[in-house]
Amino acid sequence: MKTPAGHNWPRLRAALSWMLWPSLYGLGLLGAGLAFASPAPLLGFNLAYMSLALVIAVIERWMPHEPQWLMDDGETRCNLAHTLLTKGSAQLAAALAASFPVALAAVAQPSLRVSIGVWPTHWPLVVQVVIALVVVELGLYVAHRSAHEWPLLWRFHALHHSVRRLWVLNTGRFHVIDSAFKAVLGQIPLYLLGAPLAVFAWVGAVTAVTGLLTHCNIELRTGWLDRVFSTPALHRWHHSRVLEEGNRNYGENIVLWDLLFGTYLRPRHRPPVDIGIDGHVETGFLAQLMQPLTAEGVRQIMGTSPVHRGQ
Repeated sequence: MKTPAGHNWPRLRAALSWMLWPSLYGLGLLGAGLAFASPAPLLGFNLAYMSLALVIAVIERWMPHEPQWLMDDGETRCNLAHTLLTKGSAQLAAALAASFPVALAAVAQPSLRVSIGVWPTHWPLVVQVVIALVVVELGLYVAHRSAHEWPLLWRFHALHHSVRRLWVLNTGRFHVIDSAFKAVLGQIPLYLLGAPLAVFAWVGAVTAVTGLLTHCNIELRTGWLDRVFSTPALHRWHHSRVLEEGNRNYGENIVLWDLLFGTYLRPRHRPPVDIGIDGHVETGFLAQLMQPLTAEGVRQIMGTSPVHRGQ
């Protein structure tokens, strides 16, 4: 895609690089708010989410962070399929109220309310959402860090890190078992504490919007926001092939727990262009789903299979 001509473009691009992250973040949350206030909130949110993804995809072509990441890697269909499976499954579970966290909470909540107390439903919703994000993030942090440090979980999470470029469609590239594990650890505490549905909806919206932005290939400058939010600048380091860099910045939405547990990383120099893993992940949606479930598939993912060692 051609960029605007003229000597003012570099100056305009620099200004936009500072403005775009908060603007896109706000746009995403505005879309979520309008969706939640509509007669069909789930449909409305999906439309808002896809619209934001499309806007980001267009801007990626216009002012990319890394031009070589614009090249097709042959994984677009798989990325879309994994996104539909993981996000579709989560939405179906929420709509049917049949997910494991809900079932557990239905049994545990009544007794826990007596001993722990009731979620502060009388507080402003925005305050409840902030509290919920802190609670959820701890579960997500534990799940994410465990997925990097435990081989039993890495076999599933490696799919997300196997990409050789970052762009908006990588956002939903997760093995469904990996996504389910994170959802359980992230959401159960809220269910047990008695958080209302609106809080869950907004936490989900914030996570969805943040995910699109952390994986985008847009030249963005976020400055002090890197000390609060999970931003593209931080997440690009998380996708580094170097373990000392990749095993950092586990936060999904905020970096509080990274700061507290010493896994925050924000060097001043540019994040790596060469991303991915040393192991081998299959091509093809069904093959990627099945690979972590077989002994040879796990060896390939771990990079210990004689067939794919060194690739």
